[in-house]
Amino acid sequence: MSKRELNPEIVTLYDDYCHGYIDRREFFRRAAKLGVGAAAGIGLASSMLPRYAEAQTISFTDDRMRARYVTYASPGGNSGAMRGYLVTPTAEGPHRPVLVIHENRGLNPHIEDVARRAAVAGFVALAPDGLAPVGGYPGNDDDGRTLQRGLDRQKLLTDMKNSALYLAELDAATGPLGVTGFCWGGYATNWLASELGDRIAAAVPFYGSGVDAAAVSGIRAKLLVQAAENDGRINAAWPDFEAALKANGVDYQRHLYPGTNHGFHNNSTPRYDEAAAKLAWERTLAFFDQHLG
Repeated sequence: MSKRELNPEIVTLYDDYCHGYIDRREFFRRAAKLGVGAAAGIGLASSMLPRYAEAQTISFTDDRMRARYVTYASPGGNSGAMRGYLVTPTAEGPHRPVLVIHENRGLNPHIEDVARRAAVAGFVALAPDGLAPVGGYPGNDDDGRTLQRGLDRQKLLTDMKNSALYLAELDAATGPLGVTGFCWGGYATNWLASELGDRIAAAVPFYGSGVDAAAVSGIRAKLLVQAAENDGRINAAWPDFEAALKANGVDYQRHLYPGTNHGFHNNSTPRYDEAAAKLAWERTLAFFDQHLG
């Protein structure tokens, strides 16, 4: 399904569902009342759900990288311990480190695939699972979303901070950190940049909320903001965030991708926009190449 064929009403409903404003039952109930017929509406709703197996771009066995799960301490986090998906290029290192932060449902297969994409591009990538303290990503996004919503938000951010510090200290890593994240992970990317100061050299939030004006003063990283045109909630908050970035002299740039929806980089759902996602990822890798030394 291309972006031109997407019913804007189902996109709005799916966005509400993804962000936890409505549950799965309500998503399908409202979809059935869209005016296209109950069966067609339910079909539209079903078509929006992620298909992770079909969306994999880098195989688990790709010989350009090695992937494994690692555990590490996380003082002050939700349980004191964390688990992440560590992907290292097979080429001789050390390599520049990039943290990859998931959406609001834990470390699902799409984010693991993004970490593998970073590794085959030459970076050592760590994708932490914020749900590790409650057993890890449960295998489906509905339960993952519920689990993440139940965690202490500040402790979850602390788990992301400790993940960044763990990655920075690995023997396989060299130089300053890069961070990227998607949706909630986009917000976490901005927060980490404000929290860790010059420990982070480059940050790339994808359609994520900004931090408040007081926190912006801590940002020392170069910032590359990736935004969707049809993303009212995030875009409405952008002017205030931009004003704070300017007031604090933060080096930033923002790309707004025409005709795209929130989640356009995620190739497991029909919100995916292939051309925009490819360009955004190319820009992300070039940005890390430029600023991570």
